[in-house]
Amino acid sequence: MTVALTAVSDSGRTWHLTQQVGSGSEGVVYLVDDARPLVVKLALDPPDPAAYRRRVVRLVRRRRLPRAVRVLSATPTRVAWPMAPVRAGGPGRDGMDGYLMTDMRHTHQPFTRLLTPQARRTFFPGSTWATALAASLSLARLLADLHAEGYVVGDLKPDNLWVDARGRVGIADVDSWQFTDGGELFPGRMSSPGHTAPERIEAPAGTAPDRASDDFVLAVLVHQLLMCGLHPFAGHPGTGGDYLSYDDNVLHSRCRLLDRTSVVLPRSAPPVDLLPRRLTALFRAAFGGVRPAASVWAEALATESDPARLRTCRKDVLHVHTAERPWCPWCDLAERGADNCTPLAAPDPPRRTDGATPNLTDASDGKDTEDDTA
Repeated sequence: MTVALTAVSDSGRTWHLTQQVGSGSEGVVYLVDDARPLVVKLALDPPDPAAYRRRVVRLVRRRRLPRAVRVLSATPTRVAWPMAPVRAGGPGRDGMDGYLMTDMRHTHQPFTRLLTPQARRTFFPGSTWATALAASLSLARLLADLHAEGYVVGDLKPDNLWVDARGRVGIADVDSWQFTDGGELFPGRMSSPGHTAPERIEAPAGTAPDRASDDFVLAVLVHQLLMCGLHPFAGHPGTGGDYLSYDDNVLHSRCRLLDRTSVVLPRSAPPVDLLPRRLTALFRAAFGGVRPAASVWAEALATESDPARLRTCRKDVLHVHTAERPWCPWCDLAERGADNCTPLAAPDPPRRTDGATPNLTDASDGKDTEDDTA
């Protein structure tokens, strides 16, 4: 959609916004008329506009701190960090606050395109299970670096993530993160169904996330990457009841890795022994014990990504698997007609934790949303 908006920074610099490229429950994103790959995100009715403006100003300032170098100096860009606070639409009630940031589409594609075999064949035709391992490692390292700098993502989910053909992961939606600056806590506000730690699912509105809740979602995302998009809490209850949602299964610990009888999965589900034993142990700890930190995941994934730990099928060079598996699991799935590994349940409906009504365009419906375009 073409627009005629001008975004103005605190210093008076202007950027012309040329096209809306995405929208979500918290904001809209516009292309910027600039030689550099830039976009502007404008907030839609933040609960506390003054606090939101202060949050963005602090994030812009923190971008220049030496401690941010490890997170922001990589190539390609790992984080769509706020570069300048802006306001569009004028100073009155019709105006919107937001910020300028890098357009991640310049170097990455939406993370969801690496999650399933069908999407991989279309958007990353040369990718293999080794690419999924690389993306898992990149994501774990990114989250470990953010935690080391005192940030909690809070709303870690596929729609906020980006990935390139080499499995290098980036992240957007920085303005929803939780952090402390100058003694002031800027709390995390959001969570997303299917990618929320159990202690946050039924918590009172406004309950702050922490690193452990991020670590739970990291394990979910790594499982999805390595298991054809399969959510670790997918499946109908083993007791014969109706499937309600991923979150319902999370709350009741219905997970094949914890108890094979807790869920019923179709033949298209990839086998558990597709995973290396080291990673299986980490998944079980993440979902039913003491959650491994992102740095622990990074160390384990680095080990499993070593070429010596991988095997390539003699029949198909795109069939890569762990060296612990004596035969190719992808050939097994193909022989059963289940090589597509289709998702086993629809995502839960969108949910906000600040008590506001969600914008349904933020649901994971396969379309690019605001989080997919900035």
